[in-house]
Amino acid sequence: MDDSAPRSGRATFAWLVGASQVLGLTSVVLTGVWMGHYRGGFAWDGSAQEFNLHPLCMVLGLVFLHGDAILVYRVFRNEAKRNVKMLHGIIHLLALIISIIGFVAVFDFHRQSKIPDMYSLHSWCGMATLVLFCIQWVMGLLFFLFPVASSWLRASYLPIHVFCGVALLVMAIGTSLLGITEKLLFSIMSTYSLFTPEGVLANILGILLMCFGVLLGYLITREEYRRPPNPEEESLSVHFKTLTEGGSPTTP
Repeated sequence: MDDSAPRSGRATFAWLVGASQVLGLTSVVLTGVWMGHYRGGFAWDGSAQEFNLHPLCMVLGLVFLHGDAILVYRVFRNEAKRNVKMLHGIIHLLALIISIIGFVAVFDFHRQSKIPDMYSLHSWCGMATLVLFCIQWVMGLLFFLFPVASSWLRASYLPIHVFCGVALLVMAIGTSLLGITEKLLFSIMSTYSLFTPEGVLANILGILLMCFGVLLGYLITREEYRRPPNPEEESLSVHFKTLTEGGSPTTP
């Protein structure tokens, strides 16, 4: 959808993006309220309060910021691609740093509390998501932001990079839902069926995370929200004309 698109279409896009931000930010805030109000707050001393940083950092980093880093290609689809790639990489780097802090917090809590590491499905999925997220960021850095690979390799890897970014967002949301379920099972299962405020808040958080993922998936996959081709980008190496004769450029 370019500048000549109907005004109603642009308004719809703006509303959808705004709704995604409301859902994402509300998820982060509710996670903070859950851990801060119902679970005793935050600290960095190996206590349960340090553990509380883990879900907050995961939702903020691997879900909200990760989703927004993908979304910049739709929101700024008419801006210079180099600038959008820089913003994409910076937001992903911030998400990675915050997520690592969250992982350090939970491992530190386990060590202080003599709790085994990596025993649950949630921890396995979380570690896989973080490791793959790190690889994805490094590959994006080397292939697109500061490219060291050939044009052919970059064009070949582009659809893989795009798919992996969306897949990792799905994995992050799924892992967060697993974490919410585990927290409910171990912390408040005896009162969960009584519709306690903490249990209701956790349920709402799970629904918001799913809605955030669904809405981002819609925005990312709609063809009219993709970057329109422009003459400046015809000279860039990341396009599929270099692969097959007569091919047309493809943008993430």
